[in-house]
Amino acid sequence: MGSTPSRRRPTIEDVARLAGVSKGAVSIALNGHAGVADTTRARITEAARTLSWRPSLHARALLASRSFALGLVMSRPPELLAADPFFPAFIAGVESVLANRGLALVLQVVDGDPQTEAASYQRLAHDRRVDGVLLTDLRIDDPRFDWLTELDLPAVAVGRPAAGCPFPWLDTGDREGVRQAVRHLIALGHRRIAHVGGAPGYVHSAARRRAWEDELRAHGLEPELFIAGDFTGQGGAAATRQLLGSKPPPTAIVYANDLMAIAGMAAAVEAGLTLPDELSVVGVDDIPLAAHVRPALTTVRQDATDWGRAAARSLVALVEGEPLPTLTPAPVTFVERSSTSAPRAH
Repeated sequence: MGSTPSRRRPTIEDVARLAGVSKGAVSIALNGHAGVADTTRARITEAARTLSWRPSLHARALLASRSFALGLVMSRPPELLAADPFFPAFIAGVESVLANRGLALVLQVVDGDPQTEAASYQRLAHDRRVDGVLLTDLRIDDPRFDWLTELDLPAVAVGRPAAGCPFPWLDTGDREGVRQAVRHLIALGHRRIAHVGGAPGYVHSAARRRAWEDELRAHGLEPELFIAGDFTGQGGAAATRQLLGSKPPPTAIVYANDLMAIAGMAAAVEAGLTLPDELSVVGVDDIPLAAHVRPALTTVRQDATDWGRAAARSLVALVEGEPLPTLTPAPVTFVERSSTSAPRAH
């Protein structure tokens, strides 16, 4: 049985022929660059509209010597990445910007090995798969700064770097969120306030610990009760059990993220404590589950989707040679719920 031949899709050659110009002129006009007269640009635009032609991403890349894609390489153990709700929200913010501009996101997940991670960036650069990259999970001594400088690959960092960052970066304000949490607990009357930190080596883990220490010292208290966690529920529960074995134990704990805080609450209840009378708990992130546990979790709200939008807009401007926008991500917000109260008098 025969089939009806499908109609051939129009090409850039068809647009150029109809408009009476070269393919290069079509590319210049439809990419918004200078170099063609206004009347010629109008004729090309009308020809493209008549033929219902839009340049494919591949065609745009060939004509402009660009990939029209941004990269994000995440170097975390899979179990840690799967447990962290930050990245889906962050990626949603990035995609909301790229989709409106006809750009793509190239996402790669590596296992944490530095050589594997370095190789990922090398492939992205050498194969011209991306025009620039987003840097998340900044590290104390971040080797990516040197790698990307050598590769001449533009980047935007998410978070305040420890030092020596040659790229634009966005301040996410998580230090202030932890300080607000500590001030809240001190105002309630707590004096033994512990901190379960994030995974060692990350800038945001160190920043949140430093904010906890600085705020305690500002109120004449010593930051003695600290245990490094790993941002997972299992790590938060283990750290909580260890802190509750202190003599005397803390009356409040500030966790580096909500997952550890929620797991810590469960561990405290298993140990026979009543929350928040015998232990107040504060998290960071305000994940959707935080409002629905019992007691509802007091936390620091961070808008990861807004961070993604701001980072993507900055990187797009950088790779397209436009002035960097003045972008201030949504400030952190302290959200008081029922997991904190005045400590029970002993």
